[in-house]
Amino acid sequence: MWKRPNNPRIDRDSISQGLALAFLLLLGGFAIAGPSGIISWSENQHLLKLRQQQVAELKLERDRLRNRVELLNPNHTDADLAGQLLRDRLNVAHPDEMVMLLD
Repeated sequence: MWKRPNNPRIDRDSISQGLALAFLLLLGGFAIAGPSGIISWSENQHLLKLRQQQVAELKLERDRLRNRVELLNPNHTDADLAGQLLRDRLNVAHPDEMVMLLD
């Protein structure tokens, strides 16, 4: 029959080594399959490219809106844009104008 040693120091050492090994395995698992691990790296790169595209599109939209705001400045309004807005929003036209709607 197998007999267990009566040395408590061996048991404490075994337990501490086992816990250290379990902790290192857990850290290794997170490094491979965690939210910022090796497996999710390509997904994060793909999301980064998508976000950069969205930022570029939003910058273009911001620049377009900034230009329109500058054209509608009350101190010096662009006459063409003001006329276009009047015709579009208020349905106003001169008697000699011909309106052609395009899609």
